Amino acid sequence: MTVQILRLGIESALLSSLRARLQRDAWLYYVVLGYTLAGMLFVLAIGDLRGSSHAVYILPAIKAYLILMPLVALGYDAFCVVHRFDQRRRLAFSRVFTPERLASLAAGIVLMAGLTVFQGTFTTIKTALPQLWGGFPYDRVQADIDAWLHFGVDPWRLLFAVGDHPAVLKLVEFNYNVAWFTLCFGALFFVATSPRADALRMRYMFMFMFVWVVCGNILAGLFLSAGPAYYGQVTGDHARFAEQLAFLADSQWGSSASTYQSYLWRLYESGASGLGSGISAFPSVHVALITMNALFLAERSRWMAGVAFVYVAFVLASSVYLGWHYAIDGYVSIAVVMAGHFGLRRLLRGSNPGI
Repeated sequence: MTVQILRLGIESALLSSLRARLQRDAWLYYVVLGYTLAGMLFVLAIGDLRGSSHAVYILPAIKAYLILMPLVALGYDAFCVVHRFDQRRRLAFSRVFTPERLASLAAGIVLMAGLTVFQGTFTTIKTALPQLWGGFPYDRVQADIDAWLHFGVDPWRLLFAVGDHPAVLKLVEFNYNVAWFTLCFGALFFVATSPRADALRMRYMFMFMFVWVVCGNILAGLFLSAGPAYYGQVTGDHARFAEQLAFLADSQWGSSASTYQSYLWRLYESGASGLGSGISAFPSVHVALITMNALFLAERSRWMAGVAFVYVAFVLASSVYLGWHYAIDGYVSIAVVMAGHFGLRRLLRGSNPGI
């Protein structure tokens, strides 16, 4: 009888905590719903008939957010218990896997499902942007500004002066196309599912959506460019980045830049949408998202901030080196994200000094 009462108490505490967390996240779901409705109206208004990109994210999201990441999170918690406690492990497990921890994990997984819808909407809008302009009108002017800022030289040439080697290329590609996603979406999952991130959760989620909407949709739509990888196709000048693209083309493994660039251009030419589809260079979401994470890390530790901002510089240089972006795409991303981060922190501290 005592065990049954205890079990009922735990279940009640779990459900109560889960309900409270879902209610606390309600504003996020309203934002996702509003953004999705606005996105659908936008693509209909400009006559984009390809439909939404939401369906292509379902299976990857299930694998990542429902299976892989929860197993990693729970496995890490279990490892910590086993590693730190030689005795009384059962008690330690009961204190680690509390109803609050499990409710936080469950509510976070539901939130990640909502953010999957958000990502689908982002891709739908991004894929439709060239129809708004009838192409990519700003590549030439952005490339010229880039060269002017770098003493009359396209900045990829400066990077190739020290990095024109297949081994360097492989390293940069792995970081840009694999490690970056692991770090950024691993951090997102941690903040969404861990009680230890409760103090910054609302700000982090708002900034995450801010990056994708403001940088990836609004500014991208206002100053639409395709990037160096597609400069020849959209301007007719195939010579300017020819040497860079010839070097990148030698790398043809699964996560190479040229493989992804060819995939996106095929989707663009066919008028189809797919996982990660849509071409836009200005500003860089890659740089913006890692800058956002660096700013949050800087609130925790100076040495972590130093490492994080060195990594931001590496990602920015990588985006130019791999032909995805002009350097100004990264510079603008950093400025926009810093303005958003400090502006939001000041706004929330004004209304709640505890944030």
